[in-house]
Amino acid sequence: SSYLSYVPISKQQQAVGVVTMLRSAIARSRPLMAPRYDVAPFMVKWWKARVPNDGQITRTLSPYEQQAIMPWLRSFPKRFYDKFTGSFLYWGGAGAVVIGTAVASDAADAAEDFSHRF
Repeated sequence: SSYLSYVPISKQQQAVGVVTMLRSAIARSRPLMAPRYDVAPFMVKWWKARVPNDGQITRTLSPYEQQAIMPWLRSFPKRFYDKFTGSFLYWGGAGAVVIGTAVASDAADAAEDFSHRF
């Protein structure tokens, strides 16, 4: 006989397999269906869809944090300088074009006014 030969399964064995699979699914979902004692009774409906994160660590900002902005303020000057010097060519060039256009148009307007003064 071959190692991968077909072995027929009886109807009773199929039924036992289905029942075992259903029991396994129900056993895994039992903690989700259990009443919650970790929240107030009036908040159970609000929190019922929340699934435990099984050890996942999340970082949040505490509402009781006293210096929430200080790390940002300490790093702000360096970040501002890096961003300013990194993009100066682009916005500096655009500013030069705008100022040059304004100066040239004022000079052209003054020249036209001078030529039509009488």
